[in-house]
Amino acid sequence: MKMISWNVNGLRACMKKGFEDFFNEISADYFSLQETKLQEGQIDFAPEGYYSYWNYAEKKGYSGTAVFTKHKPLNVFYGMGKDEHDKEGRLITLEAEDFYYVTCYTPNSQDGLKRLDYRMEWEDSLRAYLMELDSKKPVIYCGDLNVAHNEIDLKNPKTNRKNAGFTDEERAKMTTLLDSGFTDSFRFLYPDKTDIYSWWSYRFKAREKNAGWRIDYYIVSERLKDSIKEAAIHTEVYGSDHCPVELIIE
Repeated sequence: MKMISWNVNGLRACMKKGFEDFFNEISADYFSLQETKLQEGQIDFAPEGYYSYWNYAEKKGYSGTAVFTKHKPLNVFYGMGKDEHDKEGRLITLEAEDFYYVTCYTPNSQDGLKRLDYRMEWEDSLRAYLMELDSKKPVIYCGDLNVAHNEIDLKNPKTNRKNAGFTDEERAKMTTLLDSGFTDSFRFLYPDKTDIYSWWSYRFKAREKNAGWRIDYYIVSERLKDSIKEAAIHTEVYGSDHCPVELIIE
């Protein structure tokens, strides 16, 4: 089963940069989007052969997620059932027969770490939510998780140590999640692979220099790790400041 996740940083803009070509060519069983920056009715995209699910932020032109799947889910849930976390369209869960598929756009801690305290609350709530799902059936969790977990996951760890996405606090929350029975699929297959990133700043020719961060993930319940066949990062695909990430699982 092939799964793709991509922060498109505005779906309407990405549509003008080859999004549909990649969508059609990759032909994923599950295709997740983050940062769609849409309200209902602002785009006409309903790919043939897919069930489509959208979660919109209350604030216009902000955040938002979507999932397209060839497999009709048993249930679909929007958000995690907590009012303080469910207004920004950041989470969609599809229940399949044998697993839960969760796509997430994690809140950014922002410049000056203005939102770090909220981010910590989000992380605790989200981990509790995933663990509750995991107690029922295995979880496949993907998206822009807005953290480079270890130094190997970004080009310049020393100069970014206290910046959003690489604070000790955010990294510790990722460690706690993984220690709670989850596996980072890319690092499971490629523990030592360097210089592979999924996001590059639009400034300073960062992508040209490959001065990037790996902040987009497929994370799976520990008991699924031996079913992972491939975990790819499509650095060759443009259209956003992020590139798509892929999981192939049996």
